[in-house]
Amino acid sequence: MRFAPLLPAGAHVLDVAAGHGRNARWLAQAGFHVTAIDRDEQALGACGAARTVCVDLEAGPPPLAGQRFDAVVVMNYLHRPLFAAISGWLAPHGILIYETFAKGQELVGRPTNPDFLLQRGELLRAFAGLTVVAFEDGIVNEGQTRVVQRLCASADSMPKALG
Repeated sequence: MRFAPLLPAGAHVLDVAAGHGRNARWLAQAGFHVTAIDRDEQALGACGAARTVCVDLEAGPPPLAGQRFDAVVVMNYLHRPLFAAISGWLAPHGILIYETFAKGQELVGRPTNPDFLLQRGELLRAFAGLTVVAFEDGIVNEGQTRVVQRLCASADSMPKALG
């Protein structure tokens, strides 16, 4: 919600690993055209007005080849081999909004597997070709204590809403 003002009215948004569609539903209700992608067909059924694509993001080549979106949203999901595809899904003016668990989370809760925890500054390195709008790396207390990284970045040198 915090970065939605950066998106143009009617923007096309990709919700990666959408699950039950909490973000997809909110984005669709806010007037955006949403594509929700996840491997769980039953969960995608809860995505409301979003277009859904059921595919295992961790098996085979990345889906949606050649498609571009005004924004790509990734929440609580980490599969490093998808970083290049995520960048590729961004339209030239696109906005990336990415949040997931980081090193230190294993001390306060799940996940604890280091394969599912970002290293310090990893999102900055993974998306170094984008212009950082905001970046956070550390402990958040929003109902529960979590250790996360949050990145909002633009494929433009200055997002239109800020420029």
